[in-house]
Amino acid sequence: MPPPPDPRSDQELVAALNRGDPSAFDALYFRYRDWVVRLARRFAGNDADALDVLQETFAYLLRKVPGFRLTAAMTTFLYPVVKHLALAAKKKTVRLAGGEHPFVAEPARGTDGGTGGPAADPRRELATVLAALPDVHREVLLMRFVDGLSLAEIAAALDVPLGTVKSRLHNGLAALRADPRTRAYFEPE
Repeated sequence: MPPPPDPRSDQELVAALNRGDPSAFDALYFRYRDWVVRLARRFAGNDADALDVLQETFAYLLRKVPGFRLTAAMTTFLYPVVKHLALAAKKKTVRLAGGEHPFVAEPARGTDGGTGGPAADPRRELATVLAALPDVHREVLLMRFVDGLSLAEIAAALDVPLGTVKSRLHNGLAALRADPRTRAYFEPE
């Protein structure tokens, strides 16, 4: 059972961690573990690799101590670490499986034979449209609307200019608005 949430800020927890307080590490772990697993699963494509990435991510954080300085949000610091570890895990899984990723399921078809009619699942269609976007657009959309990162946090996590983030977000949203399968998400009710 996880301990109750620690009221200290991430900055205070990092300072305590640098002083050798193990409860600070526990608090950071419990605060960010679910986020790390969700993000890792998104990049790695399966739960087993996501759990390995969780472990490796927090081991990486521990290796930074003492002397770790948190200069941005914790999610901004963790994002590139999780992404790199998850993509490496996915590559290893694909290589060991002989090319085809064994955990990627075939998209389910509606009773209409997959033509996108009324039997189609709107969430699955959204996922299909998102999957067809260029990686850079999809990544920024997910960071903004799934992970809840600000534009500045996304820019810092991806190490790109803020204007680049804005452009990618704009282009990704424009593609979603243009696709008939996702257009309804943008129409006023």
